[in-house]
Amino acid sequence: MAPLLEVDDLHMHFFTRDGVVKACDGVTFTLEAGRTLGVVGESGSGKSVTAMTIMRLIPEPPGKVVSGDIRFKGESILAMSEREQRRLRGNRIAMIFQDPMTSLNPVYRIGEQIAEPLRLHKKMTRKEAWAAAVELLRRVGIPQAEERARNYPHEFSGGMRQRAMIAMALACGPDILIADEPTTALDVTIQAQILELMQEIQQRTESAIIMITHDLGVVADMADHIMVMYAGKAVEYGSADEVFYHPLHPYTWGLLDSLPRHDVDDKGALCPIQGQPPSLIHLPPGCAFGPRCAYAGPACRRTVPPLVDIEQGHLSACLFAGDAAFIARYENRVTRAGAGAEVGG
Repeated sequence: MAPLLEVDDLHMHFFTRDGVVKACDGVTFTLEAGRTLGVVGESGSGKSVTAMTIMRLIPEPPGKVVSGDIRFKGESILAMSEREQRRLRGNRIAMIFQDPMTSLNPVYRIGEQIAEPLRLHKKMTRKEAWAAAVELLRRVGIPQAEERARNYPHEFSGGMRQRAMIAMALACGPDILIADEPTTALDVTIQAQILELMQEIQQRTESAIIMITHDLGVVADMADHIMVMYAGKAVEYGSADEVFYHPLHPYTWGLLDSLPRHDVDDKGALCPIQGQPPSLIHLPPGCAFGPRCAYAGPACRRTVPPLVDIEQGHLSACLFAGDAAFIARYENRVTRAGAGAEVGG
């Protein structure tokens, strides 16, 4: 049986006056029903572009899928007509967008916006769709759902807007839920509530989730697998335990080092990754992370490292990922198990 979703060597480029932006450059992964994939990386690493390409929401031009394929239950989404893609989008594959304030239409009531996909995809009457929208708001924890459904987005708090976005995404019972930075700009308590809500929904519906975030801590407790992206490419892929307890790429090391530690008495200052992500138009020669990598050698500036399987399903795009002595340089410096446990806790 084919996986629920297969992304196969996907290349989404933007053709601009300044040059070609390789925003998604050879991304490959699979997703099974009931599983969660965490996609992690800094802003500009290609996470959201990958998700928007799966949803077929990027205008062409300026964007263009240069090569690769996206298959849903074995059927190519790229080969579908626009009408077939619209039937899939919001129905079988739904997305929680990054900023609920700009994603929700300010001139329509919350209930009307949640009811719209039900009328479009499920052919419900206006009355049936409104009743279902109220029930969805109740399910995602909105108090006094019947009254709040008549509110406009500006009358909701940030956490309530995010819950409304989740309700809208869940309206048609999708097989895949793509969450693009669903906890951005929310305080820690509300973040925890949103993540707990998504886990409860997944357990109840068996939906698959793609969780996009810049914070490894967000996906520590809920992801089955993690894909770390940098400069439009996947640089590490593995189970959550493998990525947290035995990371194989210096970029992943940097992301982990930049997280607050709660298992040590001497808190000290955070250890940020030095430098800035590269321009996706003018990538540096060799490894894109090389100019920022404290472990880079001369070979890193000459050769683009491929993403290779190092440890039976644990992949890394580092020339030295298979070198035990190289990995030990990092593992001897940081007790990864303690950090990983605290990130998840």
